[in-house]
Amino acid sequence: MHPSDIIFKYFPQLSTRQKKQFYQLQELYTHWNQKINVISRKDIDQLYSRHVLHSLGIAKVYQFQKGQKVLDVGTGGGFPGIPLAILFPETHFYLIDSIQKKVKVVQEVVDNLDLKNVSTEHIRAEKVKSQFDFVISRAVTRLKPFTNWVKGKINNVSRADSTGIINNNGILYLKGGDLKEELQEINRPYQIFPLKDYFSEDFFDTKVVVYLPY
Repeated sequence: MHPSDIIFKYFPQLSTRQKKQFYQLQELYTHWNQKINVISRKDIDQLYSRHVLHSLGIAKVYQFQKGQKVLDVGTGGGFPGIPLAILFPETHFYLIDSIQKKVKVVQEVVDNLDLKNVSTEHIRAEKVKSQFDFVISRAVTRLKPFTNWVKGKINNVSRADSTGIINNNGILYLKGGDLKEELQEINRPYQIFPLKDYFSEDFFDTKVVVYLPY
């Protein structure tokens, strides 16, 4: 049994190519993490549950559409962007981070997986000029400063799937713990999606996707 099997349990409709790409992540991250620490040493053995599957929690909330553009802010080692790019090959993902060595690792992983729908850049979110349908991230900071970082980066014209739970462009943010205070700070509409509703592992008991519509 390979650790990537946990992904196939929750996403059984993957193509042969997608399965191979997910399978390759273990070797790629083990190799690069020895050179540049992008994943905590204690977590590398839990790569698929704590990083890959966690990233794919966003896909349980929203299915990205063909041609949509998604900005991953503070991608670190490529999460949540790389797993989502594997799952949605017709959506373009732009992965950015302010730490250059992390972007180097992400680009190497992207090249090895031959992900044509991913671009990377060493840049701060505030400096990005383009607009996107969605902004995604995984707990890089509190929600209020994060919304300031990406102000003006989300298209006003929604291309979200109006038949689903989410029907407007916006932010999809992976967070954990008690968010009451953070949510009060942002003073705007939001929805919370507990990941324990989708995944049975204990790790997800306190993890959520926060959706901020635009």
